[in-house]
Amino acid sequence: MSLRVTVVEDEEALGVLLRYNLEAEGYQVEVIARGDEADLRLKEDVPDLLVLDWMLPGLSGVEICRRLRQRSETALLPVIMLTARGEESERVQGLSVGADDYVVKPFSMREFTARVKAMMRRANPEKVASVLSAGDLEIDRSSHRVRRAGRELKLGPTEYKLLEFFMQAPGRVFNREQLLDGVWGRDIYVDERTVDVHVGRLRKAINRSRDRDPIRTVRGAGYALDEQFLAGKSSPQPRARTKEAATG
Repeated sequence: MSLRVTVVEDEEALGVLLRYNLEAEGYQVEVIARGDEADLRLKEDVPDLLVLDWMLPGLSGVEICRRLRQRSETALLPVIMLTARGEESERVQGLSVGADDYVVKPFSMREFTARVKAMMRRANPEKVASVLSAGDLEIDRSSHRVRRAGRELKLGPTEYKLLEFFMQAPGRVFNREQLLDGVWGRDIYVDERTVDVHVGRLRKAINRSRDRDPIRTVRGAGYALDEQFLAGKSSPQPRARTKEAATG
């Protein structure tokens, strides 16, 4: 599953170039041309990294960055600021409002993508790791193999993406809309009931008869990777007591 980058840039040609190069690196990219529109969008949905131009119509990049740092949901969002302002005082101002990195135009696209990769590794180590583990479950992203307690599991492509999504944020409860956006993507229309179908298929693929189910259903809220499973309590479920044992 791709990491998501939002680019806020009003120069159309540069926006297209950034999208092309970031998508070539495997990222999902959204480009927004106005600062006020970006401010509203970032309140609705937070990407993994923000590329932010300094001078924007509607609202400046500096003001957007300042607002982001004031909200708990975006206080730690990685921000790379793009600007034609190369003076030391301007760089200091950009960094002082909360930008994590500062790139002066014109810049090398190769260096820029290297900076994005480095920041992604620091900010999202669980999302760029080649192996994800939770309890006795393991995903090897390089080979697309899934194992539980050492045995290899056979998952369909959607079930694989769904499990990977859960394992990137263990313990967090996702509603169906969030799962649709994260696994299927925002550009594909899928009925929310499809989520329930694929969660059921995932459970069938990863659980044997006495395995603890790592997927927790939260009534009225959605699904999560169970905290008890994460704590290593993934031992088999106890057998039901027989009538003779119950009556002793």
